[in-house]
Amino acid sequence: MQCDAKFDFLTRKHHCRRCGKCFCDKCCGQKVALPRMCFVDPVRQCAACALVSRKEAEFYDKQLRVLQSGATFRVTFGDSSEKSEAMACRLSSNQRFLLLDGDSHHEIEIAHISAVQTFAEGSPPAERDTHTHTSLLGSQPTSEGGSARATGMSLQYSAPGSEGVTQLTLTAGEDVSTRRQSTAWLAAMHKATKLLYESRDQ
Repeated sequence: MQCDAKFDFLTRKHHCRRCGKCFCDKCCGQKVALPRMCFVDPVRQCAACALVSRKEAEFYDKQLRVLQSGATFRVTFGDSSEKSEAMACRLSSNQRFLLLDGDSHHEIEIAHISAVQTFAEGSPPAERDTHTHTSLLGSQPTSEGGSARATGMSLQYSAPGSEGVTQLTLTAGEDVSTRRQSTAWLAAMHKATKLLYESRDQ
């Protein structure tokens, strides 16, 4: 039971269709769409789940298309900035992989990404490495830094067959025509990682 109400013939139990916990009508009265669990019509959810479901719906309506369309970045694997390569980065149609295409091709499984760090313009160099950080494995995300525009992103992930963690850095190019698309992609990716963090227990 997740509700302090005393249940009887007049005060009935209601199950949140997302988390499955029991609540009274007041605590579980919101009806929100839940397509990821194959509900066609809006269903009863508790307040916490309803909030996450609304954020998911907004993400699927707006940011998902941006991520699947992709953008061009300067991509660096590991700590070496000398080996950066221009690559198109996009989310796969099944939403399980980040696809990077340039002179070489890479597929990074989303489930293997352990941390995402977003860099924003206007960040002092000393704070550049800690500006915004969201760990998908459990650490609390820090503040987003207001309305600063994203200029790059660092991902840490475990590659199949290798021990340890690999780092990948995406940097938006200087070209005005591609920079806008890259910035939009970075913002969408940041929202996706926040959503994954917030819904990891849902």
